[in-house]
Amino acid sequence: MRRFLNRSQPPHIVTLVLMAGLAALSLNIFLPSLPGMAVYYGVEYHFMQLSVSAYLAVSALLQLLVGPISDRFGRRRVALAVLGLFLVATLGTLFAPTAQLFLAFRLLQAVIAANFVISRAVVRDMVPADEAASMIGYVTMGMSLVPMIGPVIGGALDEAFGWHANFTLLAILGVVVTALVWADLGETTRAGGVSFAQQLRSYPELLRSQRFWGYSLSAAFASGLFFAYLGGAPFVGTTVYGLSPSQLGYYFALPALGYAVGNFVSGRFASRMGIDRMVLAGTLAATAALLVAVTANLLGAGHPLMFFSMVGVTGFGNGLALPSANAGMMSVRPELAGTASGLGATLTVGGGAALSAVSGALLGPDTGALPLILLMLASSLASVSAIAWVFRRRRQLGV
Repeated sequence: MRRFLNRSQPPHIVTLVLMAGLAALSLNIFLPSLPGMAVYYGVEYHFMQLSVSAYLAVSALLQLLVGPISDRFGRRRVALAVLGLFLVATLGTLFAPTAQLFLAFRLLQAVIAANFVISRAVVRDMVPADEAASMIGYVTMGMSLVPMIGPVIGGALDEAFGWHANFTLLAILGVVVTALVWADLGETTRAGGVSFAQQLRSYPELLRSQRFWGYSLSAAFASGLFFAYLGGAPFVGTTVYGLSPSQLGYYFALPALGYAVGNFVSGRFASRMGIDRMVLAGTLAATAALLVAVTANLLGAGHPLMFFSMVGVTGFGNGLALPSANAGMMSVRPELAGTASGLGATLTVGGGAALSAVSGALLGPDTGALPLILLMLASSLASVSAIAWVFRRRRQLGV
């Protein structure tokens, strides 16, 4: 018990998993309910889909700010403030009488995404880059178990109690995680943190680094294919494949399962293979899976199992690539780990918001799943190009 109340000690890994896991669960638990929520509020699906794409856009802005703020004021205080705002916003989504008010509280709920940045920065505070890639892999492997079962639970709760039950569960879990963070998350930044003036003076060096941009863009485009999927998959599942909310929830577990396996492999081998090779392996695996999905669709073999299983393989690829890409971007300036993590997350989530909105706009009753698969493939190819840029830069420098 004394270990949990010692605020000068680094946290247990379980605390970091649950911090990031709550953020992931908030994004995807209600996805099987999205078409039904549009009917409940009497609005078009595209409006309710803003609860994904606009949520991601707000998350991108917040993650840009939270890195420098947590570098300056410390991980602990910022994490607790984020959780408090999340709880207020979650209560608002439960009692919102209109779609517009629901969306307003949903956008405030996006503050929880800041805990993605904070949990990664805590890891980087504690260990060096290659070891950080392995530890981030284990953290995100544990984290991915939460969203893997989230849509399954969300679909079941929707059919049993209605969509409000999903947000009730988020409120309960928010209270639990807040209590755990208060008790266990010791401060990991150095005394006093890094001042905003110091960060501003160091920003140009960070932004001039080709390695930083290579890692950040590879992570952004690898994640972008998944965010495009989140924007379009509920529509594809219900309209194209005729799945019920509970069936869609089960299919949504496949990419998260793939991500968990990829994270496990990353945790085992990232420190031995090196972060660059791990990113390349992951992005190539995701691209290959999407090429298979495009080919199957063009040959008339489109089926929900084919579509979601190939997305599951892209999840495996992202599980390999993203921990190493995140560790790479934070290794450029270790003393600015929070700032680098926040800027990288902003690129990732901001690009994801755009791709999520585009995927929703491309799909219609007669389009099938092909536009979504092609958009995901384009994003995956861009992620391969970005990490190839890092390899090319290393050869030029002879390192």
